[in-house]
Parts: sequence; structure tokens; C-alpha cells
Amino acid sequence: MANIVFNIALGYMKRYAEQVGTGNAALILVPIETSGLETDAVLRDKDDLAAVLSGSTNEQTTMGRKTVTACTITVDDTNDRLALDFADQTWTAPTGNAISKLLICFDADTTTGTDANIVPLTMHDLPLNPDGNNFTVTVADFYRATSAA
Repeated sequence: MANIVFNIALGYMKRYAEQVGTGNAALILVPIETSGLETDAVLRDKDDLAAVLSGSTNEQTTMGRKTVTACTITVDDTNDRLALDFADQTWTAPTGNAISKLLICFDADTTTGTDANIVPLTMHDLPLNPDGNNFTVTVADFYRATSAA
């Protein structure tokens, strides 16, 4: 589950998830370096990926971004919650600087635009020192919302 949900994404998560895999819409996974990482309180106020990366927070570009084109939406009436999930993702032989976070974003059209068009959704603690061994992120509901009635 998410460590933070960006303010810009609150209330829109299901809408974004429904678009993944339609047209050119996808989730974009961005590894974030340990070095220069801003606080969650600072990051959650950023409204696009360009803004997230405009401060001292750095993308770990050696590992590279992952594009996810399928998202499972589960409306769980029994437990009064909504869960969003996608398949586990593997980075093959990753190298480069250590990471501390994984950022999950929504890109409405992966064929056009820039980081200013990509909406940050959630950021997860994910400490990793890439050493050339394959690394798989096991995903079990990257986002879950519930309400008390």
C-alpha cells in the first residue's frame, strides 16, 4: 500500500485506473534515488512528475522507468474499500545509485507530452542498492481506499 498519496490524486485514483490500458494511457513507475530525497510532506504537494523532479529529488535513471498497461480495480463491498493492483514488475540486472522510493504515476498518453503531463499518484518506500541482480517489486494493492460509515 502507498506510503503517501499525492494531494493532486486524492479522489481520482479509480478514474485514472480505469483509463490504464485504454488508448495510450498507462501507469509509469519511477525509481527515486536516496540522495537528495525531499520529505514526504514536501513531495505530496507536487502536481506533476516534472515538479517532483524539479527540487533535490532525483530519478534513478540507470534502472529506468517501467510502463504498466493493466490495472485491476476491486470494489470490495464486504470490507467497504476500493483496491488498485497491477502485476509484479521486474528490473533486469539493475545498476546505479541506491533508491529509497518507488513513484507510481499516471500518463494519459505515453506517445506525447513530457513529465509535466504525468500525474504522480503514490510513492512507496522501496530501499534498494542495485547490484546487477534482477529485482522484482511484488505488488499487492498499490492503493487502497476505505471509508467509515
